[in-house]
Amino acid sequence: MVVLGDSLSAGLGLSTSAAFPIRLQKALKAKGIDVDMVNAGVSGDTTSGGRDRLDWSVPEGTEAVILELGANDALRGIDPKLTRAALAEILTRLQARKVAVLLCGMVAPPNYGADYSAQFNAIYPDLAKTFQMPLYPFFLEGVATDAKLNQADGLHPTAEGVDTIVKNILPTVEAFLGPILRQRS
Repeated sequence: MVVLGDSLSAGLGLSTSAAFPIRLQKALKAKGIDVDMVNAGVSGDTTSGGRDRLDWSVPEGTEAVILELGANDALRGIDPKLTRAALAEILTRLQARKVAVLLCGMVAPPNYGADYSAQFNAIYPDLAKTFQMPLYPFFLEGVATDAKLNQADGLHPTAEGVDTIVKNILPTVEAFLGPILRQRS
């Protein structure tokens, strides 16, 4: 499984062992689910950047992808139509390769106004429905607004914040992996 993302999955400001993919892999293993996990998070990446590096970031033989991109698009005020198009292309290309995808949503900060937020926030549920794939609605759920779980920049989770993300997303990841693991046996 590959986690295709930005600094939130890359683990900006954290030790390698505290990054989301490593912590998620450890949590899955504790539940008896042994999955090889690749951290394909690149700090500063946008959805367009993820699209442009998709083929080398998600190598042949990958069975599943957790797609965590869009935070930098929202922070930079990138046109939601461009974000949607880049994510749709990533999803189209992964589906063509028969790679299962868990889409992780992002929420726009309020500084670009209600119209921007409404357009941006609709992207993830719309794409999950269109591509008939599971959606984890907000990657930073339970962390984004808790200063104790974020680094000094207020944007990136601490190691404890990553643990909270893992705890919150774990049931969704388990459900996502279920059919994949059953196909293997």
